[in-house]
Amino acid sequence: MSDETIFSKIIDGEIPCEEVFSDEYCLAFKDIQPQAPVHILIIPRKKIQSLNEIKEEDKFLLGHLVYVASIIAKEENLEDWRTVINTGSKAGQTVFHLHIHVLGGRSMKWPPG
Repeated sequence: MSDETIFSKIIDGEIPCEEVFSDEYCLAFKDIQPQAPVHILIIPRKKIQSLNEIKEEDKFLLGHLVYVASIIAKEENLEDWRTVINTGSKAGQTVFHLHIHVLGGRSMKWPPG
């Protein structure tokens, strides 16, 4: 199985995206199939398949991803918003490169699915 995913191709610039944030640790862009008026994906530049693969050395990176989610929510003028990290195919993960969904702009239901 190849380690290459659509997200690695986006990071490498092979596939364009509608970027909303970028730094040395991560890239954030609008989801091409949004599930809410605001639906942004945050992906680490480091290839981590899912939360099942994180190591102690990734603590800073994971905290940074959540911090970036809060920056994006403020920039999108979201007062109420949701973050989602799917881990594994049974949980809804379809791209096996860790990513955080930032969803907002409408009321969210619970449980989500």
